[in-house]
Amino acid sequence: MSYESLLEQTRETLREVLPETIEITEIELEGPHVVLYTRQLDLFLAGTDYLRQIAQRIHRRVLVRSDPASLIDAREAEKAIREVIPAEAEISGIFFEPDTGEVAIEAANPAAAIGRQGATLNELKRKIGWVPTVVRTPPIPSKTVEEVRIHLRNVFEERRSFLKKVGIRITRDRLPEKIWGRSTALGGYREVGRSSHLLSTQNSKVMIDCGIDPGSDRTPFFSAPELLPLDSLDAVVITHAHLDHCGLVPTLLKYGYKGPIYCTAPTRDLMALMLLDAIKVTSQEARRSLYDSSHVRDLIARTIPLRWGETTDVAPDLRLTLHNAGHILGSSIGHFHIGDGDYNLAYSGDIKFERSWLFNPAVNRFPRLETLILESTYGGFRDVQPSRQQATSEFGRLVGKVLSRGGRLIVPVFAVGRSQEVMLVLEEEMRLGRIPRVPVYLDGMIFEATAIHTAYPEYLNSQLRTQIFQQGDNPFLSDIFHRVDSSQMRYGLLDQKEPCVVLATSGMMSGGPVMEYFRAWAPDEKNGILFVGYQADGTFGRRLQRGLGEATFLDGGRTLSVAVRLEVATIEGFSGHSDRVQLMNYVATLDPRPRQVILNHGEESKSVDLASSLRRRFNLDSRVPYNLEAIRFT
Repeated sequence: MSYESLLEQTRETLREVLPETIEITEIELEGPHVVLYTRQLDLFLAGTDYLRQIAQRIHRRVLVRSDPASLIDAREAEKAIREVIPAEAEISGIFFEPDTGEVAIEAANPAAAIGRQGATLNELKRKIGWVPTVVRTPPIPSKTVEEVRIHLRNVFEERRSFLKKVGIRITRDRLPEKIWGRSTALGGYREVGRSSHLLSTQNSKVMIDCGIDPGSDRTPFFSAPELLPLDSLDAVVITHAHLDHCGLVPTLLKYGYKGPIYCTAPTRDLMALMLLDAIKVTSQEARRSLYDSSHVRDLIARTIPLRWGETTDVAPDLRLTLHNAGHILGSSIGHFHIGDGDYNLAYSGDIKFERSWLFNPAVNRFPRLETLILESTYGGFRDVQPSRQQATSEFGRLVGKVLSRGGRLIVPVFAVGRSQEVMLVLEEEMRLGRIPRVPVYLDGMIFEATAIHTAYPEYLNSQLRTQIFQQGDNPFLSDIFHRVDSSQMRYGLLDQKEPCVVLATSGMMSGGPVMEYFRAWAPDEKNGILFVGYQADGTFGRRLQRGLGEATFLDGGRTLSVAVRLEVATIEGFSGHSDRVQLMNYVATLDPRPRQVILNHGEESKSVDLASSLRRRFNLDSRVPYNLEAIRFT
């Protein structure tokens, strides 16, 4: 349906659905949404069925906002908010979103801010015109979340124009031929790293993920002819914020991509954090970055955040719904609906089909599903991990062993996901006296990533939310944790002789602060290094696991050799990836069961082994494509 046809259909629907007392002053496209502006917002929202009726008739997601003319100045609105909301609410921040006409009010006591049956908020709506929402003040303030909000306010006019262009592009006319779809492997097939896929139809092209290879300088196959030119892409969808899935998105923008990026809000914020840190690490290591901070700011402005379960058009014949993947904060399975019910497929990203300390298990129920593109990191026959309870017990034993002999323990972690789970386990083990109580130092982005977790409590599992926000027991705020906030503090720790635990990035030891601790502590056999996450082929972490006896570093232009005498140990149960049993169970419990499973994100032998098992057990078509191979669906 063309832009003009959609507007005309919307006007006709409004005439049929809305009473004359409600005037719609403007209709706009904002990315995948149709936005209605009215001066009678209260009346519109009081008719709770209006939005549903309109959306069902025009087959688009519909948003309603106050006409900008009815919004008072933000400074006056803030003054009114502080006058109306009682002091016991303890307001910690007020954030205006001009592009939505909403104002987010952070309060330590949300109930007091909302008022009985929403009375306080209703009074505010009448006074200021803005639509107020109340969120609980994050226990740990996040600099990243604040800076993202500030940047979005600063680029409000540019973003509004951009979103309108996206909306017009989505509503362009389709070609009349029968719908077809195919997925092209651009990276991450028969390997781990540089994950990227291209979903194509005769009308549309969408890239899913665009990551780095942590073990090398290889990138996704940007030169694939079906991908070029980059501005022919309708959308980029990011499943989660690990760099092997998002690390090269700014490069797309640098070299010509001008379209939207879809992901969850926490993925957007974590992605910004990770990408900016990658620039910093690259500079410190005297390497050339493929992008700069301006491209990351552009990425933030072009991101359209989606909630889990929210279906939205991303192209003329493609609809996207994100679902919980259970891997890290905001991680998602991308479910695509092609055409008008012609075909449905899902890209798993990285999934965890088990309730973890942080998240609920990956979603395994979809309205329809013909093809699943599934990760296979631990898809090998012997890739069976211990349960979380077993992993906790073994973790405590190994940590206690190193600390009891007076050693210092290094835990290489990804800033997002594993580090927060390790923090929770360390806090519990020390609080219960199962291991010695020693300082736990957080180096790299871990503290800021943890703050972002507390800014999005709705993405955590219910038990942790209850513990933090209702019982007032926040394990992340334990006094055992100490943030390493300067290079001077880090250098001081390197000479420390007292037992301690250091959680440091990067998780695969491909750079970052963890390497400083390793160089200083590796020669002492009292010390230890404990891996709790996957180590890809080619990374320094994998070489250590295989028994590296001596490590070589460049130090001021000269070569430095370090003997590796510290204890090296690995615990599998902390992984954010599903093991072999969980992957098989995930496919077994999928509702509906797909006709086809395509495997990626795994070493070749593991992917092939899992594909063979899926064929035998479920009698379905399972494949392991090579990079640059395309599979047609319809």
